[in-house]
Amino acid sequence: MVIDPRKTELAEKALFWLPLKPGTNVPLANGLAHVILKEGLYNREFIEKRTENFDAYANYILSEWPLERVERITGIRREHIIQLARMYARAERALIFWGLGVTEHRSGSQGAMAIANLALLCGHVGRPGTGAMPLRGQNNVQGACDMGALPYTLPAYQKMADPLVRKKFEDLWGRPLPERPGLTETMMYKEALEGRVKALYVIGYDVAMTHGNLKRVHEALSKLDFLVVQDIFRPKTADFAHVILPAACLFEKDGTTDNGERRVQRIRKLVEPPGEALPDWKIIAEIASRMGYEMAYTSAAEIFEEMRRIMPSFAGLTYDRLAEKGICWPVPHEEHPGTELMFTERFSRESGKASFAIPKYWGPQDRTDADFPFMLITGRRLPHYNCGSMTRRVEGLMEYLPEELVEI
Repeated sequence: MVIDPRKTELAEKALFWLPLKPGTNVPLANGLAHVILKEGLYNREFIEKRTENFDAYANYILSEWPLERVERITGIRREHIIQLARMYARAERALIFWGLGVTEHRSGSQGAMAIANLALLCGHVGRPGTGAMPLRGQNNVQGACDMGALPYTLPAYQKMADPLVRKKFEDLWGRPLPERPGLTETMMYKEALEGRVKALYVIGYDVAMTHGNLKRVHEALSKLDFLVVQDIFRPKTADFAHVILPAACLFEKDGTTDNGERRVQRIRKLVEPPGEALPDWKIIAEIASRMGYEMAYTSAAEIFEEMRRIMPSFAGLTYDRLAEKGICWPVPHEEHPGTELMFTERFSRESGKASFAIPKYWGPQDRTDADFPFMLITGRRLPHYNCGSMTRRVEGLMEYLPEELVEI
């Protein structure tokens, strides 16, 4: 079953395809939940034993999301909504995948929570062949988050607000850490436009090409006093940079990467990086040293050993074990085989139970009318990777798709 405004190749192969209106993921998910609740198709035992906030969620869905409203907003006929809800709820196993079409707009977080609610509602969690899995926008997005590249966590999702967590990292790194979380990416641009953020260090991300509302992003980048761009090719963002640092690519460095199922895998250097290019870790370490903080790492393996010490979920991983195959974290000790399946008995909350969210819907800021009757959506092309900063340098792929197209 495929839900997509555009009829993709996968949609043509699906049992059925629902072409919802762009940006209406939350109403559709809530409409499916309405059917499941109204017809009593939900998993009562799972909900009672393993979840919280069900009553508030159920009352919200049943009162706020009648199928008439869902049909009007999404453009999906109510009989199709009912059919999909019954199929999902009655399936012995069901798995939901979603991509950036769900997450990268103003109701993105709400959409992800609405999908997670469906999985909880039917007990499609913690068993083989079940779950809700986001398809990330880049390789190793999972790994970056695992390492603490978020404004409010440290490595292994340890909360920066927890004083005991902060002390552990302060003792290791020899520096005080802030209690308050950092800025999200969108807030960084807002603060830059208002003159409060003066500098940015952008690694492996062509923000000037791919971010939403590019005019605003370009204005923010132009206002910075100092912008550093670190990448394997010169991206569009480098047009705004004061310093450009050449980085080694995947095949020119050692390390690990974490995929979307939490599988940690070894990366092995095949060739030396060209020119002055260096692995990202080495560039960062040398900059830190010149700023007065010595990062005396000598290899990616040494950094991985530090990760094992400070990340309970990585404690049992070693380069020797990863040489044989990738292993899914958490791996609490070296005899542990890895965790292929999460949430079999408890969830990652203090109570051990999952909590139903109350997913809200905000419609598009710009609406069609008599003067502007068309709606434009963006998406990915199979031959190219993301914005094509790498793949548009490949002659064969450019022959297949040399320029972008508009499909009407």
